[in-house]
Amino acid sequence: MINASLSALRSALDDKQISSVELAGLFLDRIEARNPTLNAFITIDREGALAAASAADARIARGEAGPLTGIPLAHKDVFCTEGVLTTCGSKMLSNFVSPYDAHVVSLLKNAGAVSLGKTNMDEFAMGSSNENSHFGPARNPWNPGHVPGGSSGGSAAAVAARLVPIATGTDTGGSVRQPAAFTGVTGIKPTYGTVSRYGMIAYASSLDQGGAFGASAEDCALLLSAMTGFDARDSTSLDRPAENYADALVPASSDKPLAGLRIGLPREFFADGMSDEVRAAIDAAIEQYRALGATTVEVSLPNAKLAIPAYYVIAPAEASSNLSRFDGVRFGHRAAEYGDLNDMYCKSRAEGFGAEVKRRILVGTYVLSHGYYDAYYLQAQKLRRLIAEDFRKALSECDVIAGPTSPTTAWALGAMGDDPVQMYLADIYTIAVNLAGLPGLSHPCGFGAGSLPVGMQLIGNYFAEGKLLATAHQYQQATDWHLQRPADVL
Repeated sequence: MINASLSALRSALDDKQISSVELAGLFLDRIEARNPTLNAFITIDREGALAAASAADARIARGEAGPLTGIPLAHKDVFCTEGVLTTCGSKMLSNFVSPYDAHVVSLLKNAGAVSLGKTNMDEFAMGSSNENSHFGPARNPWNPGHVPGGSSGGSAAAVAARLVPIATGTDTGGSVRQPAAFTGVTGIKPTYGTVSRYGMIAYASSLDQGGAFGASAEDCALLLSAMTGFDARDSTSLDRPAENYADALVPASSDKPLAGLRIGLPREFFADGMSDEVRAAIDAAIEQYRALGATTVEVSLPNAKLAIPAYYVIAPAEASSNLSRFDGVRFGHRAAEYGDLNDMYCKSRAEGFGAEVKRRILVGTYVLSHGYYDAYYLQAQKLRRLIAEDFRKALSECDVIAGPTSPTTAWALGAMGDDPVQMYLADIYTIAVNLAGLPGLSHPCGFGAGSLPVGMQLIGNYFAEGKLLATAHQYQQATDWHLQRPADVL
C-alpha cells in the first residue's frame, strides 16, 4: 500500500481490502519511523488523523465516497489548520494554533481526505532549499545529506519517501516545482487565482499560489481538482467553472498519443548555466516526447534573464508589507523583556524572524521607500509585464513550453549557506512563470550523479492545467521515472 497510486488506494478502500483507519495508521507509523531522519514533518496529528479516517470509513460504508475520501495527505505548514499548530517554519509562529481552516484545508476536509500533519518549509516560504526553517532543514530522501529543495521541501520529501501519498504546497517562485524536481516527484502550480489564498499565510500576495504534490501526474490531477474553486474571501480568486483534471488523462489510443502537440523549447533555457547531467536528462525526455508524437519548435523568452532581478524586488516588497502584522501584539512570538511598545516590536521581530526573512524585509522596505519606488519597484513591475508578453508570444507558437526545472540536481546541505544570491539563481527557470501568473508542472525525467533526480518543467497558457497534466501523464505511461523510489522505500 505504501507505493500504491491514488486510484489503487481508492479501489482498495472501496473494496474493503483496507480501512481508512488502517491506511492512516500505516502511514503514521512510517512517518514516526522515518521523520527523525528526514525532518519532513513539523507536526504529526495522529489523534486528528485517526478521527478523520474513522469518519471517512463511515462515508465509504454509506456509499458516499469521493476520489479522496479516506486518502491520507499532508499540508505544508503555511496553510492555517483549525486546532493544529501552524508555524510557517518560523519561531515567530512556533506557538500559533490556528482558530480556522484555510480554504484549501476546508475543501480537502470536505472531500474526506485525512490530514496526517503539517510539513516542514523554509521560513515564511522564503528559500530554495528548506534550510531556512526554524525547525531545522528537511532532508532529501534520495540522499539525506542533500537538500530537498524549497520552500515546500517537507511536502516533496514526504511524498518522495512515501510518508504520505499526496501533499499540498505553495509556489511563489518555484517552491512546488523545484522541490518536486529535487526529490523525483510530480508537482504542479496552477494559474494564479485558481487556488484560494485564504488562510495561506502570505509571503508575496501577487505571486503566491497553492499547488499539489504526488508521485504522478494522475495523483496530482486528483488532488488539484479538489483544491480549486472560487472563494469570495480571496479577492484574487477566479470565479470559473470547476474542472476535474483527471478527465483529461485518457489512456493512450496509439503509440503516438501526443501527435499534434507542439512543444516549445526556449533557446534561453538551453544556453549556458545548465549542468551537463541535467541537460542529458532533459534532452532524453525531449526525445521521448518526440517518440510519443509531439513536435518541437524553438521559441524565445528574451526577457527571461530579467526574471530573478524583477522577482527579488517585487517579492521582498510585498513581504515587507505582509510580514508587518507579525509584531508580537496579537499572536505569535513576543519578547520576554522590553521597555516600551516600540521596544517590544523591535525585540519580538528581531527574535522571531530568521536571517533570510530579515534580509528580504529590509530589501523590500528599501525598494518601497521614498526616492527608490520609481527606480526599483516600478521598473520591476514593467519588467514583469515584458516577461508575461514574452510568454504570450511564445505560447502563440506552441501548445506547451518545456525545459529544465532547475539548472542542477539537489546540492549538499550547507553548500550555498554563505551565498544567498547563488541560491536565488537555482530558481532561474521557474520564477518567470510566477511573474506571468501561468501554470507550471515538474515531472521526474532521469537522474544525475549520486542518483539524484532531475525534473522537467512544462509551462502552459492560462488555465491549461489539464493540458499540462495530460501531457505529463502520457510521458509517464511510456516511462518509469515516476515509479522510482529511494532505496529505503518499501
